[in-house]
Amino acid sequence: MAIRTPIGTLGMGRRGISPLGWVLRGAAAGAAGTTALNAVTYLDMVIRGRPASSTPEDTVEKLAEKAHVSIPGDGAKRANRLQGLGPLTGLVAGVGVGVLTGIARAAGFRSQPLVGTALITGGVLVAANGPMTVLGITDPRTWSAVDWASDVVPHLAYAVVVTTTMDALDR
Repeated sequence: MAIRTPIGTLGMGRRGISPLGWVLRGAAAGAAGTTALNAVTYLDMVIRGRPASSTPEDTVEKLAEKAHVSIPGDGAKRANRLQGLGPLTGLVAGVGVGVLTGIARAAGFRSQPLVGTALITGGVLVAANGPMTVLGITDPRTWSAVDWASDVVPHLAYAVVVTTTMDALDR
């Protein structure tokens, strides 16, 4: 039985898709969304000639320090490992938010596309920026409008792709 709410519908439908099926669909949607986010980010770097952000690597380094785990290697090898681990955290966050979206679908939550896109944008912004903010690597309160746009636009692209993919997989 489904219950309509102002933001969407809650309850099980007749789709015949298992919870694991929704989790896998969410992971796939999250991976697709992460690809869109990366494409928009790289396009921004090309257009504006800006460098890649070091915040993902800084986050990995700070997390390793807090967990008392050393990242092996000296000099360039260690730096290269950090450069590899940084983007992997973004992939984990992107697929993870997709999995959470799949879990919400398995629970019966359906929303209008704009509402779903807004919810997913907020969720992925928190997943991506929350750890960096808590660790003191960045402070969104100090960001300029250009900084915010550089962050929100790729995450919005992620959310559009995740929402569209999940809706397509729900037919």
